Amino acid sequence: MTAVYLWLGAIILFALFEALTVGIVSIWFAIGSLGALIAAALHAPIWLQVVVFLAVSIATLLITRPLIKNKILLKTTPTNADMLIGSNGIVEDEIDNLSEKGSVKIMGKLWSARSEDGNIIPSGSVVTILKIEGVKLIVKLCQ
Repeated sequence: MTAVYLWLGAIILFALFEALTVGIVSIWFAIGSLGALIAAALHAPIWLQVVVFLAVSIATLLITRPLIKNKILLKTTPTNADMLIGSNGIVEDEIDNLSEKGSVKIMGKLWSARSEDGNIIPSGSVVTILKIEGVKLIVKLCQ
């Protein structure tokens, strides 16, 4: 009967840990503990309870993690800044990656910018925005 309380406590701890964390990290172990609790209630030996715990935990992890990762965890939210990609802007301050300086004016706003290839881009040049990394535009000189 002690094993039943052990597995019940494990379910509570894993569920509590899951509730306190932002990501989905321990629900599989709570489900595995439930399987082990059932095995303990049926008077299975402790080694079998542990095997059931591991098997159920691993099985639920392998089955559900890819689904959850694709549907929930990697959900990205596009921003208005994404519409800048592919647009042209004017270099306001010379872009020099080594000195970590440079800015581009686009759609009336001034953005920090870095060159894609590391080359210095002089002030007044027209550049194309390739991507946004954090709050910096990654640009290339228009040809």
